[in-house]
Amino acid sequence: MTTPQTPQSVIPPLFAGLCDDAAIFPPGDLALPQAVPAHLAHHSAWYAELVGPFLCSAGRIGALSEQLAAGEAPLDGQLPVGLIVPEGSAGLADALRAVAADPRLRLAGLEVLADQGKPAAEGVRAVRAELDRLLPEYAPGVEAAIELPRGPELLLGLDELEGTAYRAKFRTGGVSAAAFPGELELASFLCAAVYRKLAFKCTAGLHHAVRHDDEATGFAHHGFLNVLLATHAALEGAEHAELAAVLGERDGAVLAAKLTGLDEGQVRAARAAFTAFGTCSIAEPLADLLALNLVALP
Repeated sequence: MTTPQTPQSVIPPLFAGLCDDAAIFPPGDLALPQAVPAHLAHHSAWYAELVGPFLCSAGRIGALSEQLAAGEAPLDGQLPVGLIVPEGSAGLADALRAVAADPRLRLAGLEVLADQGKPAAEGVRAVRAELDRLLPEYAPGVEAAIELPRGPELLLGLDELEGTAYRAKFRTGGVSAAAFPGELELASFLCAAVYRKLAFKCTAGLHHAVRHDDEATGFAHHGFLNVLLATHAALEGAEHAELAAVLGERDGAVLAAKLTGLDEGQVRAARAAFTAFGTCSIAEPLADLLALNLVALP
């Protein structure tokens, strides 16, 4: 969910709107009374252009509305929300109505899990049909992504998105080791999405810039700089093995140097493909960008 960049922004175009605020989701699990003021503070800070909308699941929209009524209001009167619908096509209509009913909420993006309990292609097709039906009424022009299941049917799900206005969403982590795709699996997704000219976003496990092992869990996390550079490589025609090598790079200076070398057109292309990632921390990706001299303090 990219955010338009102002001419005075200190955030380079490569990172503008890259970090969607998933503070209330695991492993952060920040309570709404803390998460909402923190999000508003992000959007008034010097690094505001880095931060996308406030991600909220459909089941918590009511609580979010109550929090806005009782607490600090957004400066422009509306909170930009990225609506997450884990119930798939069955939950989409009620979720859209709940957001539309609160004038303090502005729908900035929509992410819907493909219907479960059926083949991937059928699950994506069901959500796509419901989006086609509902978006013109409730969210014209809003970007929507469908979260695809990992596994052998992933490509069939991507086939259902090819040629549509919808984006793909791919899960890159979670609270268990099994939730983290390996380098080759993620490379395969990137190749497949780029081949089909599909924009995509990632979620979970990407809150640090560079591939690393988490000290607390031991899980190997992907880095968002790795994904950005691998996306660029895929757009340039790189094959799976080369992308996997980029995703496995653990030297931040190497990644930073290569990304700094991208020209304006390559930056635009990479971000048109890899639109954003959800992160429960904004401070961590920002700190990494500062440490690698990819963003400078104003």
